[in-house]
Amino acid sequence: MRCPYCQVDDKDRVVDSRPVEGGQAIRRRRICEKCNRRYTTYERIEDMVRLQVVKKDGTRVPFDRNRILAGIQKACYKRPVAAENIARLSEAVEEELTRNYQREVPSKVIGESVMKYLRLLDPIAYVRFASVYREFQDVHQLVDEARNVLEQPQEEDPTQQDLFP
Repeated sequence: MRCPYCQVDDKDRVVDSRPVEGGQAIRRRRICEKCNRRYTTYERIEDMVRLQVVKKDGTRVPFDRNRILAGIQKACYKRPVAAENIARLSEAVEEELTRNYQREVPSKVIGESVMKYLRLLDPIAYVRFASVYREFQDVHQLVDEARNVLEQPQEEDPTQQDLFP
């Protein structure tokens, strides 16, 4: 592994290793023995057949987790949402998609999944994301969506397990 700070090869050691993304990846904390700086790497299984996203216009692009993460980060900009929760939300969306789709997934399904989890995480971020995703044409659509969030009771997190099954 090459240190991202001093660019030296193979002069690092792993100080912590743990499974993440529901056991689909391993997070490793490393320390460079030359410059003594720490950095994080992730080890994932490379998929031979990756998901393809079918966009609104019918084009197909490879699934990219970073696009989901970027959209969630924009929606949560200047909101009291921890980066860990944003990462966990994007992992939950990706896990749901890989569990339910084998080769192709419509972009609409991805957006709806993000909104489902985002609504539970932060209602303001949800309305922000929905306004862009659903392409609101006027302020009345935005107000209607905000009113809908206020009137519907807070749903429970679908990733949360029952305390007493």
